[in-house]
Amino acid sequence: MELFEKCVNYTMANDVREMGVYPYFHALQSRQDVEVVMEGARRIMLGSNNYLGLTVHPEVIEAGIKAIEKYGSGCSGSRFLNGTLMMHLELEEELAEFLGKESVMTFSTGYQSNLGIISAIASRGDYIFCDRENHASIYDGCRLSYAKMLRYKHNDMADLERLLQSVPRDAGKLIVTDGVFSMGGDVCNLPEIVRLAKEYGARTMVDDAHGLGVLGRGGRGTAEYFGLTDEVDILMGTFSKSLASLGGYMAADSYVVDYVRHNSRPFIFCASIPPSNAACALQALRILKREPERQERLIEISDYVRRGLKERGISIRESNYGITPIIPLYTYTPEATLVKAKMLYDAGVYVNPVLPPATPPNECLLRTSYMASHTEPLLDEAMDIIFETFKAYESSASGQDTSGLEEDATSPLHEG
Repeated sequence: MELFEKCVNYTMANDVREMGVYPYFHALQSRQDVEVVMEGARRIMLGSNNYLGLTVHPEVIEAGIKAIEKYGSGCSGSRFLNGTLMMHLELEEELAEFLGKESVMTFSTGYQSNLGIISAIASRGDYIFCDRENHASIYDGCRLSYAKMLRYKHNDMADLERLLQSVPRDAGKLIVTDGVFSMGGDVCNLPEIVRLAKEYGARTMVDDAHGLGVLGRGGRGTAEYFGLTDEVDILMGTFSKSLASLGGYMAADSYVVDYVRHNSRPFIFCASIPPSNAACALQALRILKREPERQERLIEISDYVRRGLKERGISIRESNYGITPIIPLYTYTPEATLVKAKMLYDAGVYVNPVLPPATPPNECLLRTSYMASHTEPLLDEAMDIIFETFKAYESSASGQDTSGLEEDATSPLHEG
């Protein structure tokens, strides 16, 4: 097949555009906040990972401006060479102290963090045990490592143990899991993962991209939430969610971080975090430490929405452990998902449609997420729009698709 033939034959995006329900690349014309202007109209933002509402905080914005004025717009080099600023070191030191780990190293993106950590730590002959609902960057990190990846059923500890039993006892083993799963909003069974890791001689890694600022004392994440910070070998996270910036990190024992720092190709051969991004992340971290009530407010908001949606008859996924700000709405089929997302967008509510391969077939959903800066009146407005939109869709579908308003206890999305 000629190299570009696959591009010529790819018609899915255009097919959806012709249907008038293409959901991607809507352009923002305002700040990332609870209300935005998107393509000329007001939308209530229920599709952002700005969990603590810090992207518009005056101190965060000021920190970014001052960093550009002092250091310029970029570092023009790898951390390994000319790209290390004192600000990078300061950020790593404060984050290590906050997370309760000996050492932290930062990466230029969260995606790159998983690539860089996993590919450096695991290698040919090792085994990686990966939850089936882990983020795509974890999967790609596993592939880049050349280790053998074994996927266990989502949050199924019996299946994880079965796989652990299937490999040589003395082999290198890494169990890697999301802390808070990005699509479903549920939490990993970390106590059991840690127990199994000890029993079978494995190391553990938690991707806490959606856990930092959300779970644990003061927003310290999933491991702290379960009281297992000292038992988890590697904590990974991002600055693009709760810390309102761009970048990622690895927190671990000093000797592990030092090894990755000197052996991770995605780290060595990538330009470092720009000054403004590092400054914004550092200031956001300081605000989180200073104002733990932001995390408490986020939990209140998330609980308020869960109760409000259920009162309106909207099918959602229940929390299995702590309450998280990610609340998926069931839509099941791609068509229903795309049409409902478009109807909500036109009615003034922005949500994220999630389709295969991000979900299994016929388990599509609308991912909604919330911020500590949302207000109850604004959320009531949004929930009323969701209810009316779902009702209008069911009416237009003549009762053929009622999954948006009715529970389906057989759906795997009800696990946990």
